[in-house]
Amino acid sequence: MAKLILTHEVTGLGAAGDVVEVKDGYARNYLLPRGFALTWSKGGEKQVESIKAARTAREHASLEDAQKQAAALSAKPVKLVVKAGESGRLFGTVKQADVADAVEAAGLGSIDKRKVELPAHIKSVGSYQANVRLHDDVAAVIELDVVAGK
Repeated sequence: MAKLILTHEVTGLGAAGDVVEVKDGYARNYLLPRGFALTWSKGGEKQVESIKAARTAREHASLEDAQKQAAALSAKPVKLVVKAGESGRLFGTVKQADVADAVEAAGLGSIDKRKVELPAHIKSVGSYQANVRLHDDVAAVIELDVVAGK
C-alpha cells in the first residue's frame, strides 16, 4: 500500500490535502502521473496545511452560497451547443470543462470543472443530467440540453 497526499479532489477517495493509503498500482499508474497526489513524506506533511488552505479558498465561502447556487443550477436547463453530424452523433464528446463553460455562459455563476461529474460519456445530442459538487454538503443536478450547432 502506498501512502499519498492528495493534491486534487478524487471522487470516492478524498479531497485535496487528505492523506490516504491506496494500492501501489493505483498510485503509480493513475494518481501520481496525473498529478492528483504526492508521495507522503515528513516534508510533504508540511504541505498538507497549505493544500488545505488553498482548497478552502477555492470552495464557496459558506454553505448558504452553495445552496443558493444549487437552487439556481437545478431551476433551468443548460443549453450546450456542440458540433454534430446529421445523425446527431457528436464530433468528440462533452467534457466537464464544456459543462462548466456552458453554465457560466448561461449566467448561472462559475463552477470548477473538477467538481462536475458526468454519469457517462455524452456522444450524441439529447437531454442529460450532470452532478456538481458545490460544497462538501451540497450537490446540484444540472439538466443538460445537448444540441447540434456549427
